[in-house]
Amino acid sequence: MSRKQVLDALIANRIMGLVRTDTKQSGQDLAQALVAAGLKSIEITLTSPGALEIVKKLAGDKNLVVGVGTVLTTKEVSKAKAAGAKFIVSPNTDAKVIKKTIDSGLVSMPGVATATEVATAIAAGADILKLFPASTYGPAHLKALRDPFPGQIWCPTGGVTVESIQDWVKAGAKMFGLGGPLTRDGVSNVARNFEKFSRAINSAGFLN
Repeated sequence: MSRKQVLDALIANRIMGLVRTDTKQSGQDLAQALVAAGLKSIEITLTSPGALEIVKKLAGDKNLVVGVGTVLTTKEVSKAKAAGAKFIVSPNTDAKVIKKTIDSGLVSMPGVATATEVATAIAAGADILKLFPASTYGPAHLKALRDPFPGQIWCPTGGVTVESIQDWVKAGAKMFGLGGPLTRDGVSNVARNFEKFSRAINSAGFLN
């Protein structure tokens, strides 16, 4: 897939499932649960043991768009690409990481929270802006950031709830990063939680 195809797929899928676990086995189990539930965009965070091994296994599935999260250095970008990642997610805004991601042919999704970080990310070539942690700032903050920086693709991540989806969409969100909200009540409930979020998103009335 080209960078544009990956970007288009991420937006179309609307939900990016996050894998952040304490053990390699639990990471593999969660990744499998996300796939089984029907998620098409999956981020494996580098803080999870065996993260790149999980990426390699998922990367072979042409129905999935797999990326690596919590990427803090340019070396980690290279390792993620070698494992088969198609996009790079960071909790912060680092111009070097963003540029390395773009130069590597991958989609860049840095974490932002302030106008200065947004401007830095855009100047470096970021494709998607991840408002993180979303629950700390809320939809009103996203709208305030969006107004002076129109035309950007926003992905609130961290503490998004089913009940808040409508407000986030009105504020300008185009997609969502979901970790804990999908695994609430255990991995066995991932499919049920995904369905709830999917219904809320489908009825949110996105403005494309």
